[in-house]
Amino acid sequence: MSNMMNLSVLGSTGSIGKSTLDVVARHPDRYRIFALTANLQDELLFEQCRQFVPRYAVLLDEAAAGRLRRRVAESGLTTEVLCGVAALEQVAAAPEVDAVMAAIVGAAGLRPTLAAARAGKKILLANKETLVMAGAVFMDAVRESGAVLLPIDSEHNAIFQAMPHNYSGDLAASGISKILLTASGGPFRNTPLSELRNVTPAQACAHPNWSMGRKISVDSATMMNKGLEVIEAHWLFNAPADVIQVVVHPQSVIHSLVQYVDGSVLAQLGNPDMRTPIAYALAWPERIEAGVAPLDLFKVAQLDFTAPDFERFPCLALAYQALRAGGTAPALLNAANEVAVAAFLDSRIPFLAIPRLLDQVLAALPVSRVTVLDDVLAADAAARRQADALLTQVAVA
Repeated sequence: MSNMMNLSVLGSTGSIGKSTLDVVARHPDRYRIFALTANLQDELLFEQCRQFVPRYAVLLDEAAAGRLRRRVAESGLTTEVLCGVAALEQVAAAPEVDAVMAAIVGAAGLRPTLAAARAGKKILLANKETLVMAGAVFMDAVRESGAVLLPIDSEHNAIFQAMPHNYSGDLAASGISKILLTASGGPFRNTPLSELRNVTPAQACAHPNWSMGRKISVDSATMMNKGLEVIEAHWLFNAPADVIQVVVHPQSVIHSLVQYVDGSVLAQLGNPDMRTPIAYALAWPERIEAGVAPLDLFKVAQLDFTAPDFERFPCLALAYQALRAGGTAPALLNAANEVAVAAFLDSRIPFLAIPRLLDQVLAALPVSRVTVLDDVLAADAAARRQADALLTQVAVA
């Protein structure tokens, strides 16, 4: 039993968390669940606790934690139920934990993921906001602690696979000339621009290739998700903005590519199923079965590539702008986007107001240096206040 990996899954009731548990269940001889966490979904978390019997279950919502605590007690499970952000940090950094799946969506995942980094854990990073908001602080913690950082986003995982195994963060020394980040283009890739003003939340959440949560689905529809991934790739691979190129690839079969100075381009291909990158990161440097069907190239038959349309996807342009500005600019962008997407999903603002709001928040707030986490959190709070104040204005623009 000594070679069993103890795993904490932060965000176990989300799509990444559920896919992670699916892979783990296929390999009971390799992985043991130490902790499962969620925000509100106590019923699903209870079912997961019954299946995996973790030492801890954490909920952010007190009422949900109370309900789960009662059900756990009634069922005779040994799982201890905790509540709050401090508990998330506790189960991410616990000495018994070998690896942490960081899959909490949004800024809420920042503190526990940073705690895992400072504790030197193997981090399976699916929470892109950690790098978008606090890339400098997070990467410093990874280097100082000796943590192992493995990207879970299908695109960054593909880049990781296509890079040399001993990549040290120096693109030139590794003979790399460009990172090609693929994007599906989302559900509105070919929609006439005049029709985008009438987009509904249901339409924005209907991704053509991937099954994802509502927030990330909207981000895919605006291509803000790809913009955040550009910023994430900058920190993961020490790559400047000009070396990261977005390529619209509707089939989502090539998950990303790395271009080398000798003219070679290495690509990672596979069916669009998050269990592939999850399994790769869980077992790295080995490979394990993930429950994913092999790619049938004859069925795919055709692969298409186009350049992104920045008029159609202004959020992507704003992300490049924020990356080049540096400092707190990406944190401002991310916070404003979380407010904007939540307002759109609640039908308080139209789809096209999302980029308008982000642009106005970036224009209104100063960009400052990031040296500690508090710099990031202050910028995040300021952007949310500014975005909330502008919601009515952008809704009618």
